[in-house]
Amino acid sequence: MTARRPNVILILVDDMGYGDSGSFGDGSPQTPALDGLVAEGVCLTQHYSASAVCAPARAALLTGRYPHRTGAIDTLEGRGLDRLALREVTLADRFRAAGYATGLIGKWHLGALDPRYHPNARGFDEFAGFRGGWSDYYRWRLDYNGASRPTDGRYLTDVFTGEAVEFLRRHQRGPFFLHLAYNAPHFPIQAPEEDVAPFRETGRFGDALAVLYGMIRRLDAGVGRLLEEVDRLGLREDTIVLFTSDNGPQFGLAGDDSLRRFNAGFRGQKGTVFEGGIRVPAILRWPAGLDGGRRLDAVVHFADWLPTLLTMAGLPTPAAPPLDGRNALPLLRGEPDESPPRRFWQWNRYTPLVECNAAMRDGPWKLVRPAIREALRVAPEDLEMDHRLKYEPDAFADIRRGPEPPRDVPPPPPPLLFNLADDPFEERDLAVARPEQAAAMLRALEGWFAEVEANRASISD
Repeated sequence: MTARRPNVILILVDDMGYGDSGSFGDGSPQTPALDGLVAEGVCLTQHYSASAVCAPARAALLTGRYPHRTGAIDTLEGRGLDRLALREVTLADRFRAAGYATGLIGKWHLGALDPRYHPNARGFDEFAGFRGGWSDYYRWRLDYNGASRPTDGRYLTDVFTGEAVEFLRRHQRGPFFLHLAYNAPHFPIQAPEEDVAPFRETGRFGDALAVLYGMIRRLDAGVGRLLEEVDRLGLREDTIVLFTSDNGPQFGLAGDDSLRRFNAGFRGQKGTVFEGGIRVPAILRWPAGLDGGRRLDAVVHFADWLPTLLTMAGLPTPAAPPLDGRNALPLLRGEPDESPPRRFWQWNRYTPLVECNAAMRDGPWKLVRPAIREALRVAPEDLEMDHRLKYEPDAFADIRRGPEPPRDVPPPPPPLLFNLADDPFEERDLAVARPEQAAAMLRALEGWFAEVEANRASISD
């Protein structure tokens, strides 16, 4: 353990899968900075987001609690379904209370239309970014601690990198907690031509995919610039760097398949609770506290990072509210995982349905309730509001509070059962062969869902 409390840099990217880096890809991505981080740090191979989409995943990452408990159940900020309940205590709250300087740069997506949900009110001393689910990379308008700044024409990923570097310089005497939340490579698919050209010129990729790989190339360069600044300031040994993604890759927009790409063989994509939607890369580097150049195969979940990072910083784990995450530092140091906890996922549009797009993992076993298309549809008026919020945020003073749009959801398909130890790509359904196993896991999933939904129903915000 170091003599002083370590700094913490939590880098979260958007819609990036295992296959989107050089270390785990098929040779297409160009990510030398991330590849270097893999070589220097601990690389997690069974690391899970808390949700198949971004806002719920971010809620769990910052609170150590399942998304449903926090109220952040969907991405529709116009409906307020992304809001992190005011009773929740964030990782930034915990670090700030311990004397850390705290900053969020980039995407928030845990409350867009009410100052009570602003990052500055949720533990972050400094905020430079946008509060909704996505932003144009050139026609942006950013929030700087409550003040609005219009675009100056720069590429947004570069803006966030520059802000992160300046944060390090301001707070180099530490300790600090910096949450750098890049929105790349999320929609809209835009990148500087200099980063797209190497992929376009190969002739191997369609236009959209070439641009997406260009977005990742630029993102990687930003991570590299930030890590170089950490070294230049002499902060390498005492700085914890955690890199991860909020959910799996999106393979298409508006029903097309233009962004389909290699994702390490995992089934599914963003929006699904198959491995391709929730199993995401994670790399942790802490030279003063962890041996690097290693791979960790134990299961680690987004909810685990709050107690883990607090422990690494020598801070107490909070007793309230109750956490769903556990301290994973013993695992990161190589201790065996004697009793891995069960983990749960569920996501659909509007009011959650346990029979739709839900999953449970218990040891090597995973139960999946497949998505139901009718429960994933968004009403046209909500889609329109979602889009206008990005370009005309001043047009709305409050969330839409009317009733949810009606939906006619058909009976669900039967649950699927997989043994991930033997079948990591979820190709062989064992539900019929092992009915008792499937039934027991289904009961546990339904019990979990009832508990977290009861917790959500008690939110009074």
